[in-house]
Amino acid sequence: MVVMNSLRVILQASPGKLLWRKFQIPRFMPTRPCSLYTCTYKTRNRACDLDNSLTLHPLWESVDLVPGGDRQSPINIRWRDSVYDPGLKPLTISYDPATCLHIWNNGYSFLVEFEDSTDKSVIKGGPLEHNYRLKQFHFHWGAIDAWGSEHTVDSKCFPAELHLVHWNAVKFENFEDAALEENGLAVIGVFLKLGKHHKELQKLVDTLPSIKHKDTLVEFGSFDPSCLMPTCPDYWTYSGSLTTPPLSESVTWIIKKQPVEVDHDQLEQFRTLLFTSEGEKEKRMVDNFRPLQPLMNRTVRSSFRHDYVLNVRAKSKPATSQATP
Repeated sequence: MVVMNSLRVILQASPGKLLWRKFQIPRFMPTRPCSLYTCTYKTRNRACDLDNSLTLHPLWESVDLVPGGDRQSPINIRWRDSVYDPGLKPLTISYDPATCLHIWNNGYSFLVEFEDSTDKSVIKGGPLEHNYRLKQFHFHWGAIDAWGSEHTVDSKCFPAELHLVHWNAVKFENFEDAALEENGLAVIGVFLKLGKHHKELQKLVDTLPSIKHKDTLVEFGSFDPSCLMPTCPDYWTYSGSLTTPPLSESVTWIIKKQPVEVDHDQLEQFRTLLFTSEGEKEKRMVDNFRPLQPLMNRTVRSSFRHDYVLNVRAKSKPATSQATP
């Protein structure tokens, strides 16, 4: 831990500059604490019905998982079944670019982590009662553009999904405690779709060759992740869980309705990353998403009216002849 704290001091020395120095975490060092709650967490019980048709990442093969609950994520959002809630407030996002610290390959995704000791980068409003501090953001993506997102909308997959992870610093002392308790986390989900080149995302893409292998890290300062948000304020929200172990049901999900556009080459750069460390047999980092989970008795609320959308869809369908009684 002393070594890791020293590393953090080095990383924070020039927070306003984008630096390219590469850090390879030595093999003798303890496993780096992961703000995704991935491979380092173990519990006693294993009970998770995973899709056997997928080739599972070692994260799912070796770790003991918590018993499956009734508020697991991700889910398929059914537009018709979501309920408009006029009481949902606009979501307010306030990020300080100077709190951005570094980007690293944790062997499951790549994480951009932020300094979270104060309320410099927070979200509030929406379905939330308190301010939530930004801890990190990461992506999930597929081997090809046909799939990759964790959530789906009316069973439609997107090539990738961005998750911005925040924690409730009013009720909890640290991210680790918040991640295990109800109302501890708030995660904004943003779908990525194929389209025009995303200029701001390219700043991240350009760093990926430096973190190709598991446990590599580079400094990444002065970045405002709000540039990755869609302009439309509309969202769905529901109570769910982490999508990586320990799968704790601590997350208020806020899923943006409007995707952001990225081009094919940018997504291809995601797929150049590796699940494996340097010197190991290379395994491409693709399909790093969890299978869909049942909605159970939950309600997905929307911040926007959508009856008119359903009416438009109904009118666009070809007319059918009425059957003779």
